[in-house]
Amino acid sequence: MKLSAPGRITLRVLALGYLFVLLVLPLGIILYRAFGQGIGAFIDQISTPAAISAFNLSMIILVIVVPVNVILGVVIALALVRGEFPGRRLLQGIVDLPFAVSPVVVGVALIMLWGVDGWFGAVTDSGFRVIFALPGMVLATIFVTMPFVVREVEPVLHEIGDDQEQAAATLGASRWQTFWRITVPAIRWGLTYGVVLTVARALGEFGAVIMVSSGFPGVSQTLTLLVHERYINDHNDFGAYCAATLLMGLALITLLLMTLLERKRQAS
Repeated sequence: MKLSAPGRITLRVLALGYLFVLLVLPLGIILYRAFGQGIGAFIDQISTPAAISAFNLSMIILVIVVPVNVILGVVIALALVRGEFPGRRLLQGIVDLPFAVSPVVVGVALIMLWGVDGWFGAVTDSGFRVIFALPGMVLATIFVTMPFVVREVEPVLHEIGDDQEQAAATLGASRWQTFWRITVPAIRWGLTYGVVLTVARALGEFGAVIMVSSGFPGVSQTLTLLVHERYINDHNDFGAYCAATLLMGLALITLLLMTLLERKRQAS
């Protein structure tokens, strides 16, 4: 369908207006409120012991979640593309489950499994605490971020096929050599995008994490929980805007990284 010049202009104005109202304006207000009292006050709010602890905990969760998702994501993608086994379609559906299930439901399910009265409550009785501690927060984040690596790597595996892998095996390469020298280089861009999306999702996760976290500052409070704590419980609006701006900055860095990777991929 070919639109007239006025029609194209109208659609562009509507699209830009929609993006401005839903994205640019709210983010602009947060930035204005965060720096309204000066950069010094902003730095003071993001350098408090609670803020530093929340940032460190968010990074610790990332350091654990990303490698786990990379390993499991590649294994699951290879199984779905290269393997033929009973329950393959069921596994396809399970991979997409985090997209359909509310993160709050995920948190409740983890409490039912790992809580004191849960199926695996004996683990807590033995002294290893899962719920309201770091392990529970890691499990919740792994669940909600699990599909990204799988769904980015899977289409790449379909596209490259297995001809090169079969050729390498014919020439005497072991499966491990074939994987590292043939498969990994071929899927590196899909894997990289999956990692970047995992980082972005993990940094912004709130619903599942708040259910399995005690929320105590310096103990089990991530950056998202810090924003919630300051805004809702402490009524520290300015501190909440500053913490939200810090989160926004991390998201922008992630977005910039994705843009640079896309340019590099197109240039290669």
